[in-house]
Amino acid sequence: MASPVGWIAKIPEFARQVRAETSKVVWPTRQETVQTAIMVIIMTTILAIFFLGVDSFFNMIVSFLVGLVS
Repeated sequence: MASPVGWIAKIPEFARQVRAETSKVVWPTRQETVQTAIMVIIMTTILAIFFLGVDSFFNMIVSFLVGLVS
């Protein structure tokens, strides 16, 4: 079993590795972030409308079938 203090000595090395990996990241520009956000909003709206239509269709079918049974 490792000594309880052993992992504490590894923290500075871990921090250096994290800093090195973070510097390799290519961060998006503001324009790319705005374009992506707009695309997400558009796609979410389209999917919401689609699922509203599907839900309404199935609701109609179930209401019709329940009406037949009653």
